[in-house]
This record gives sequence, C-alpha cells and structure tokens, in this order.
Amino acid sequence: MAGTFLVILACLFWGMDTLIRYPLVERGIHPVTIVFYEHILLVIFFSIGLIAQIKRIGELKLADIFSFIVIGGLGSAVATVAFTESFHYLNPSLVILLQKFQPIVAILLSSIILREEIQKEFLIWAGICLIGGLLISSPDIVRFYDLLRSDFAKVTSDAAVHGYALVGVSILGWGATTVFGKRLANVGFDTKSIMAGRFLVGLIVLIPFVKWDRSLILPQGEDYLRILIMVLISGALAMWLYYQGLMRLSAKTTAIAEMFFPFFAIVVNWFFLGKQLNDWQLLGGTILIIGSLIIQIKKY
Repeated sequence: MAGTFLVILACLFWGMDTLIRYPLVERGIHPVTIVFYEHILLVIFFSIGLIAQIKRIGELKLADIFSFIVIGGLGSAVATVAFTESFHYLNPSLVILLQKFQPIVAILLSSIILREEIQKEFLIWAGICLIGGLLISSPDIVRFYDLLRSDFAKVTSDAAVHGYALVGVSILGWGATTVFGKRLANVGFDTKSIMAGRFLVGLIVLIPFVKWDRSLILPQGEDYLRILIMVLISGALAMWLYYQGLMRLSAKTTAIAEMFFPFFAIVVNWFFLGKQLNDWQLLGGTILIIGSLIIQIKKY
C-alpha cells in the first residue's frame, strides 16, 4: 500500500504543476525553454547524487546506460517535446484523450523487458481503471466527438497524422520511462542516482531543441522564481516520491497508479480555479481509486 500511496501523492504534486506551467506557456514562454530551465535546476539539485556515483561510471553496463538514455533522453526530453508539439497539429482534447493509453504501453513493456507476470485478473482491473481514466476525461471525449461530426477531415489530415505520431512518441517515451526506471532500481540504483542520471541525460538531449536566442530570457524576473517553485514541487519532490513508490511496486502497478495524475490535475483546477468536476468525472475518479486499491491489495 505504501508504494501506491507514494505514487498517488506524486501525482497530486504533478497536478499542482499545472497552476504554474500553463500560465507560463499562455504568456508566450516556449515550453522547451521551460523544460530546459527545469532540467538545469534539477541537475544542480541532484549533482551530489552524480558526484557520489562518479566512481560507478566505469562499472556501468551497456544495459544501464541504455536505461538512463531511455528515462532521461526519451522520457524527460524527447517525449515532453513531442507531447508539447502535438498540440500544434491536433485538438488539445484529442491529445489528452490519447495520452490515457500510456499505461497500456508500460504494462506491455513491463512484461517484455522486466518479465513481469501479467495475470488475467490484473488485466481485468487494469481495464476497469482505464475506463475510470476515460470517464475522468469525459469532457475531452465529448469535444472530440463534436469535432468528428463537425470537421472529420481535420481529424484525418496529414497534419493530424503528424500529430498522432508525436503523441505516439510521448506515450512510448513516458511508458518506457516507468519500465526502465524500475529496471535501474532492480539492479541496485537508488532514487537519487536514478533522478540525477535522468535529469543530466535529459538536459544533454534537450540542448538541440533549445532556441539559442533572446527567447531564453524570460519576460519577467518573477518567472524564474515560478519555475524554481515548480521544479521544487513537481520536479524534485514529486519525482522523489514517484521513484520511492516505484522501488516498492512492480512497473505494471506503478503504471496504473500514474493514472491519478490527470484526475488530480482536474481536482486542483476545481479547488483553485473553480472548474468543477462533473458527475462522470467523479464516477471515473471513484472507479480508478477502487480499481487501484484492489490491484494493490491482491498484489498482482
């Protein structure tokens, strides 16, 4: 139970991230710039973990290096950039809806890479949790349905196909991050080492995506403070809780617990911004809680 609680708590702090991140984007700051500054700060914060592991660098196996490339380069950098860019090609409701299928990727990879047993009963309850997650996104489903009826060509255009590919990269990247993060934990890396390696590799991979011009200078001095607060809450604290939970759970169970992130994002918007949840969203949250608890209790 402790592992699931830690991941769910991490999802709560990730949900609070939206209160700062989206206003920064809406004010014209490029998402890649925000993510770049996040990684710089996180590398600084966890540099102690890097220094402590310098002696172990020579002992790294190719599989370990590949795992860090996946969680840092693919997960922290490429998947984030792909997800952000997908909004330029697809309706935001469709992007958010498609992202709900990320746990499926993580569960499949956990079976292939980690050889985790996927029981029939687990799949049933995972499916129930997925239904709960989709109900949480019921407004997005309605908006997508309206889009299909009003402008079907837009959903099947070349630009849309490009957007689907970008969403696919983000789903694969974030799903793989869960599995390869668990692999690093299985071979003896602690939370600080995994986080330090993740953010360092992520920072290195992000460099080609950054526009090295005046856009790197944030409009207001307070924006640097906002990013710092965001990094402390959703970067350092939430990621530490997440990896502490991952240490205690299987990758497939962690993937289910991660589904609480969009639910908490909506709850945070309700509490702070007055955007109320509808009955379907509340039902979805209840189904997700029940399904996740049963998966944890049954220890699938």
